[in-house]
Amino acid sequence: MDIQVCRAEHRDVEAMRELYRQQANCQIIHDSFLSRGLAHPYLIVVDGQVGGYGAVGNKYPKDRLMEFYTLPHVRSSALDMFRELLTASQATQIEAQTNIPLMLLMLYDVATNITAENLLFEDAFVTHHPCPSGVFRHATAEDHVPDADAEWVIEANDAIVAWGGFLCHYNLPYGDIYMEVAEPARRQGFGSYLVQELKRVCYEAGKKPSARCNPDNVGSRRTLQKAGFLPCGRLLVGDVGSLA
Repeated sequence: MDIQVCRAEHRDVEAMRELYRQQANCQIIHDSFLSRGLAHPYLIVVDGQVGGYGAVGNKYPKDRLMEFYTLPHVRSSALDMFRELLTASQATQIEAQTNIPLMLLMLYDVATNITAENLLFEDAFVTHHPCPSGVFRHATAEDHVPDADAEWVIEANDAIVAWGGFLCHYNLPYGDIYMEVAEPARRQGFGSYLVQELKRVCYEAGKKPSARCNPDNVGSRRTLQKAGFLPCGRLLVGDVGSLA
């Protein structure tokens, strides 16, 4: 079997990326990297015919292989294709979501020093937490929110005590929930109420809520789970080992 790997343009791999998204059937947290120019696409040709593609980060993070897909008729040669992709791209790291099986298998076959970088969450159930005090509303220019991009806030006692929103540069239909609670207002229920309401407005916008946090951030994990999210995977990262 002859396997050739070469740099490509985003348009050369976009059709296969749709198949990749369909197969994954989950939020792909770095889905926008190729379209935003933050990753280089690679085309994998097997015996003269297109067999798959890969994507390697060029900035944040650099030289990390973050996408890999093979067409079904050559999937039995996935490991050989993956090794050739690593050699051609000179990637030094590999990342894989544990809820995307093919990439996860490649990670465990090739990588060393594997660690968890993110804990991934999916919406699992509806909650009905009351707001501890104040009101959930759209942010305005007069609010002076610490995160200028936050679209929603909770105002209590004439002060902004929590803020957040959802990001939409992920694969459809997912929206990524983010939030923050001011230090004096923490551990009072504002966080779980805010996430609950952000889930609601995310659905109203036609998006499916998802979230992620640092594996060591116990407070964020508890807040997300109290608001109806449950862990669905991890983003793992490893160093490229020997390809011999």
